[in-house]
Amino acid sequence: MITLYGHPISGNSHRVANFLNILGMEYTDKIVDLEKGEHKLPEYLAKNPLGQVPTLTDDDVVLRDSTAILIYLARRYDQSNTWFPEDPVTQAQIQQWLSVAVHEVMIGPFVLRAIQLFGMPADEVQAREKTEKLFNDLFVPHLSDKKWLVGEHPTIADIACYSYIARVTEGNFSLEPYPAIRQWLANVEGIDGFKPMIHANK
Repeated sequence: MITLYGHPISGNSHRVANFLNILGMEYTDKIVDLEKGEHKLPEYLAKNPLGQVPTLTDDDVVLRDSTAILIYLARRYDQSNTWFPEDPVTQAQIQQWLSVAVHEVMIGPFVLRAIQLFGMPADEVQAREKTEKLFNDLFVPHLSDKKWLVGEHPTIADIACYSYIARVTEGNFSLEPYPAIRQWLANVEGIDGFKPMIHANK
């Protein structure tokens, strides 16, 4: 039985919950109360020593890190073999975007949102510049003639990058100047089984 330990306004948690829904998987959703510090309690740290969300358990398998969990779910449960195909070139191209999801997206869109929602002590001007550079130098040119980040079908690359980019607007950053990105977000939202990420300010 799969159990997802996460939080509803965590983009990292949403990546996994979204993909579980898309795959049509049954799972138990356990909210980790971050405000009360449940992620730092011994029983949670036994599952995830870094004290972060999400964590996924699947019988005796215990995994942390959202992109690692996406890879696991795709390889174990995707009968279509399209979300993380076996082809080495496609896998490498997906991995490029997974790296973007855990680095460039986190130091740009994630930080902008965290400053506004949680008062994260960070340089807002720098985070805004990094977000603009990420969008203008990578996403916009790439998506100018493509529907998905990799290949002709959605992959875990799209799932990994979606959440924090979709909610960058909660960081006082407008997506209006980026029609290609908005179209890509709409494409992801149109996937069967897509699970919306809640708005933190609602």
